[in-house]
Amino acid sequence: MRVLLTGGSGFIAAHVLDILLDHGHSVVTTVRSQQKARAIADAHTSYGKDKLDFAIVEDIAQENAFDEAVKSDPPFEAVIHTASPFHFNVTDVQKQLLDPAIIGTTGILKSVKKSAPSVKKVVITSSFASIINPFKGTWPEHTYSEADWNPITSEQAVENPAAGYRASKTFAERAAWDFLEKEKPNFTISTMCPPLVLGPIVHYLNSLNGLNTSNQRIRDIMQGKAKDEIPETGTFIWVDVRDLALCHVLSIEKEEAANKRFFITAGYFSNKEIAQVVGKEYPQYKDQLPTEKTPGGDYPKDGVYKIDNSRVKELLGIKFRSFEESIKDTVKSLQAVGA
Repeated sequence: MRVLLTGGSGFIAAHVLDILLDHGHSVVTTVRSQQKARAIADAHTSYGKDKLDFAIVEDIAQENAFDEAVKSDPPFEAVIHTASPFHFNVTDVQKQLLDPAIIGTTGILKSVKKSAPSVKKVVITSSFASIINPFKGTWPEHTYSEADWNPITSEQAVENPAAGYRASKTFAERAAWDFLEKEKPNFTISTMCPPLVLGPIVHYLNSLNGLNTSNQRIRDIMQGKAKDEIPETGTFIWVDVRDLALCHVLSIEKEEAANKRFFITAGYFSNKEIAQVVGKEYPQYKDQLPTEKTPGGDYPKDGVYKIDNSRVKELLGIKFRSFEESIKDTVKSLQAVGA
């Protein structure tokens, strides 16, 4: 299949790219600069231009940003849209989070409808942030599934960056489903809703400072920042980036994935458990790590929400990696870039 992958230098997209190529697809990936394109090309020298090519999209929040990128010869049959802003160093929630996420998502759908009639499937990276009800806390009596939507309002969204991030994911995903309903394009949509994404970084794109937000907690624990007190876990569910990337690819390969949301999680974890796995697998970090007696980083006393990830397992046939394997491989990849 001929596939357009947006945000190709991102943590998740880098793994999506590897799986697409592995499955024999032909990929054009969008990046913000020629330099990023070169880094990806240099790491995939066995693939010619027919299998891996690039389109530069400097700013996904510009109207019509994807108009040229969606045109291809041979034409695209699928689009995997992972590009979205994710950072908490935000001063203007509307401009830096909400607009780019919403315009980036509706923008690519409009461009596909207008200029790429051959596209039959669009997969969008959303988030558990669009599912969770942040006003309910750990909500032990509730079971989260694809049926849940974050009830956050536009007013609440601009209160702080954390609310802004969750709102950006919620509003962008809602905008995608609204587009499907109103515009009736000739493509289907599937959305991927992962919680915390852990797992190995791709060495050619990452430095320890440029880590995806989720993996920063593993780096910090390795570097001794949790020795006296383990930070609160926050979100108690996770998925390995390789399993999540596979879900993206299977969603363009399987007809059953059309027009569905997927709540993609392997299960529960705590920051305390990260420290325990690092200590068990890599005893050389013992002096930097918290001990059994170190306070913080555990599950809440009154329990935590339940999860229903049956749709992913049944429709996509995913068998999730274990937490131990994911942490072990993440640490190994961080060591490779100097942790």
